[in-house]
Amino acid sequence: MKRSSILALGVLTLFSFSAQVQSVDVPKIQVYFSPSGGCTEAITNALGSAKKTVLVQAYSFTSAPIAKALVDAKRRGLNVQVILDKSQRTERYSSATFLLNQGVPTFIDASHAIAHNKIIVIDGVTVVTGSFNFTSAAESKNAENLLIIQDPALANRYTENWNTHRQHSVVYEGHAKVVDSNGKK
Repeated sequence: MKRSSILALGVLTLFSFSAQVQSVDVPKIQVYFSPSGGCTEAITNALGSAKKTVLVQAYSFTSAPIAKALVDAKRRGLNVQVILDKSQRTERYSSATFLLNQGVPTFIDASHAIAHNKIIVIDGVTVVTGSFNFTSAAESKNAENLLIIQDPALANRYTENWNTHRQHSVVYEGHAKVVDSNGKK
């Protein structure tokens, strides 16, 4: 074979291999760190691009920007639902009551010692997860991590888990008034 033919065959083989590799669906992953690493902004941007559904599980949820982005999604006509840890019934600055008052179905998972999940599933494609609690302290003071992963198979697994927890969660009915044994709030 001539050298130019061998070179052409090699380039064609490399191109063919490259085309095969590119056709594999590789999840798109974004990573963020705090403090001050843009986690809250990344979450609100992801929520702003949601088209159909947003499913949330959160342990601690006091972030006004994230709560507002969820309400905005609900107002755009999306199916938005939130499951929170039982601590959010009495947490002083919880976003639970705000979400409830804005028409976002909000539930309490009290079946575990701690419902420590921190996830958002968007449109059955995107998973937001990591150590990052949905709080201002997580953004500005804590050492946290956040992953935004676009992968339908992974999103399906998280949706199945969300549905399992939704089945044993109860409807949030408002901020519980905690009264001590002396009748004081």
